[in-house]
Amino acid sequence: MDQAEQLRIIKANRQSRPLARVITVTSGKGGVGKSNTAINLAIWFRKFGKRVIILDADFGLANIEIMFGAVPKHNLFDLIYQGKNIQDIITWGPLDVGFISGGSGIAGMSNLSRDYLDYIIQNLTELDAIADIIVVDTGAGISDAVLEFLVASGEILLVTTPEPTSITDSYSLLKALYRHPRFQETDTKVKMLANRVGKEAEGELLFNKLNTVVTRYLKIPMTYLGSIPQDTLLAQAVMQQTPISLQNPGARSAQAYERIARRLLDKEEEQRQPKRGMAAFFSHIISRI
Repeated sequence: MDQAEQLRIIKANRQSRPLARVITVTSGKGGVGKSNTAINLAIWFRKFGKRVIILDADFGLANIEIMFGAVPKHNLFDLIYQGKNIQDIITWGPLDVGFISGGSGIAGMSNLSRDYLDYIIQNLTELDAIADIIVVDTGAGISDAVLEFLVASGEILLVTTPEPTSITDSYSLLKALYRHPRFQETDTKVKMLANRVGKEAEGELLFNKLNTVVTRYLKIPMTYLGSIPQDTLLAQAVMQQTPISLQNPGARSAQAYERIARRLLDKEEEQRQPKRGMAAFFSHIISRI
């Protein structure tokens, strides 16, 4: 069977499949708890019965696999260049939450032919049959790679802390996104999560402060998801390389992650958020090639 025939079969199979919901977690700077947020939300999604896969798109770092306590045998690079299939590159972690390491695979897509890119993307649509929700953990900051993921995503979860630099960098990230030539604000929902706050009112104040500037200068609508409190138990869990939602689900921070996960899974919220699936997500990323 040649590649063209394989592609036709994949496309035919995909027509009857539901699309996964893709949630992209990002931040304007490193060290604000972005990856911790991605994995803890994924764990609660799984506890609520959703099939979940995390795509680690933070190239060069291994935050997700450290928290998983497992080193993946293969990554996206192996799917693209070594002939591995989707199942080969998924590492199954706690509660059967799947994990895919991006490695340098996505960065290398610019060197592939259009036909082969199409073939790879259609392979990635197999994830729609495996997962209900795919959580994409981007790198931090305003690199081209991060912006490409954000432009491709219809649902962005922005993690911000009360630190002045975090607020400034969050605004800078949204400004860079707004100025991106392929950004469509009508197709993108930005949801902010306040991390490491003393109390809920501090998180709401943080959101209002950032949202006022964003609304005035960027015209990007944002919604507030909630906050994660400062929690010594969370800090201990991070040091022990275990997600707090597994180690101590009754901790204040774990309960906060649970509330945010419930809000994201609210029926009305899900209905408002169209599901694009992985084909649309990756097709958007490579459309500039």
